[in-house]
Amino acid sequence: MTTSLPTACPLDCPDGCSLTATVGDDGRLVALDGDRRNPFTAGFVCAKVRGFGRHLDGDDRIATPLLRTGPKGAGQFTPIGWDEALDRVAAGLADVRARHGGEAILPLCYGGSNGVLSHDCVDARLFRRLGAARLARTVCAAPSGRAAQGLYGKMPGVALPDYEHASLIVLWGANPSVSGTHLVPVLRRARANGATLVVVDPRRTPLAKQADLHLPVRPGTDLALALALGAALLERGHADLEFLAAHATGLDRYRERARVWSLPRAAEVCGLELAAIEELLARYVAASPAVIRCGWGPERNRNGGSAIAAILALPALAGKFGVRAGGYTMSNSRALALHSERAIAEPEPATVEINMNQVGRVLLEQPARVHALFVYDSNPLATLPHQRAVQQGLARDDLFTVVFEQVMTDTARWADVVLPATTFLEHDELRTSYGALAVQRARPVLRPRGEARSNLEVFTALCDRMGLSRPDDPRGVEALTAIILEDSALPEAARAGLETDEFGTIAGGVQFVDVFPGTADRRVHLCPDALDRECDGGLYHYRELQHDGDAPLTLISPAVSQRTSSTFGQLDRRPAAVHVSPEDAKARSLREGDRVRVFNAQGEVHCRVSIDADVRPGVAVLAKGLWSHHTDNGATANALAPDTLADLGGGATFNDARVQIERRA
Repeated sequence: MTTSLPTACPLDCPDGCSLTATVGDDGRLVALDGDRRNPFTAGFVCAKVRGFGRHLDGDDRIATPLLRTGPKGAGQFTPIGWDEALDRVAAGLADVRARHGGEAILPLCYGGSNGVLSHDCVDARLFRRLGAARLARTVCAAPSGRAAQGLYGKMPGVALPDYEHASLIVLWGANPSVSGTHLVPVLRRARANGATLVVVDPRRTPLAKQADLHLPVRPGTDLALALALGAALLERGHADLEFLAAHATGLDRYRERARVWSLPRAAEVCGLELAAIEELLARYVAASPAVIRCGWGPERNRNGGSAIAAILALPALAGKFGVRAGGYTMSNSRALALHSERAIAEPEPATVEINMNQVGRVLLEQPARVHALFVYDSNPLATLPHQRAVQQGLARDDLFTVVFEQVMTDTARWADVVLPATTFLEHDELRTSYGALAVQRARPVLRPRGEARSNLEVFTALCDRMGLSRPDDPRGVEALTAIILEDSALPEAARAGLETDEFGTIAGGVQFVDVFPGTADRRVHLCPDALDRECDGGLYHYRELQHDGDAPLTLISPAVSQRTSSTFGQLDRRPAAVHVSPEDAKARSLREGDRVRVFNAQGEVHCRVSIDADVRPGVAVLAKGLWSHHTDNGATANALAPDTLADLGGGATFNDARVQIERRA
């Protein structure tokens, strides 16, 4: 006999899928499928979540707390009990706090779980009361978030199911074939209804191959393309001046900065055919409804924030709002936001803030200012730039490192204490999505494997052990959930669904009809002062990357279908390959499968080469989220990525990596 139980996926993906877990009488997972009650999930899930049982019960699953017994990085541990583990962690944090102050403690977390009970809840309570350093979580979405906030006040975007009503869909730096896969059937229905599909991406992705128009833009030049399109809209009389007069500010300043970008100049800088840009412009002007799905690819460079701002300005300039499926989608995280501040029960202190993209250099500072690192919901060795610096920092004998993790990651091998974490199937959770418009309550459907414990349990226990708990603190799943839901301005339809079915959803709104900018004046700010001040040279200032003749190839590290960032990296044992165009392979006398070194002044990666006609010349592709076992020398694309910051939000600049490739003996 089996039992089917509802749950929800917490992974860092826009879809936020509703799931059905089939559990056997022995308490083991039999199957994990999409829940048909959710119209967006529509009964199917990605392959990596469908195969979650391999992660749940795999050999790499951490079953007990572990204490390091060998050199750092050797992965040599001995099992210990939870009492000893918590005592050691509490004592280590207390010792660092007493000797160096609370700011010498750095909590390092990101999107390993997007659940509200696991992230920014009791964990934040602990670190705020310790007076720990604050982490700027900027490895992804920081420039785009700043841009969207500045222009539109994070106005909810076009609902993804509404795309089937569009006449033109532009996928700009988004690849739903591997991330956010539930948009793909919507696109298929839209195409069947006669919609035109345009893809802006350096690679010929699966959807680019199906598109009516593909613009293989040179990485890091999206800003130039978007500004040239905006300038042409204004100069050729295609801008909706009536809409702009009623609903926008900053047009004159935008016009002045965009006008230097002619379409021919953009074509040269972006490495595109002028005719392709002209075709995109003509299609965009003529189509209604027209929607831009802006992904996170354009932000991963020095001009990333300005690029996103320029892309998001286009529907305002062209007057594409006011109809269903017209406008843009960036993130819908604000449509059903959950607020945990009162549940945390501790105001955020004004302690030092450390940008996670520069954790490597911070850990290597002399004199050291970080003496304790608590890693959870994150695998920094596989996800942060300047990998060698991160690893050297983790190797410090004077750094007390705790890793709270489900499986033995590359980062966990460097820990002093490892704590076993539950998966989303083994604990309570509350979550929303930043793509689909849904809020979900998930109950545990399995007993924890081994001695795994949830974030909520562990951070509550550490607060208690360190004398940081208070009698009036909200405690436990039910109390915290009640406060979070009470404080969250959920639409009635979503709240009602959550109360009856533990799943609530809302219909998408129409931008500038029933969804408006969250700016103070409810207008589009085409060139907001705050962003203008933040950008070196001002918003929309295009910064050239100095050409390096010794490293002429642009390295990009896109998402792949086997992993969500680095999650599930332990399950894929296939060796990594760097993908290059036939032209670049020929210039280096490379053949398919050759062992190569991909290198620059910062580091090198030893792997195979794959000759790929879907990659544009001048670009090399090495997948995102690789682990050390995927390459011959243990280094990944992040070893080659700089820790310089984007123009807005302190974002990562992975796509500013420049490399050379040569055959290894």
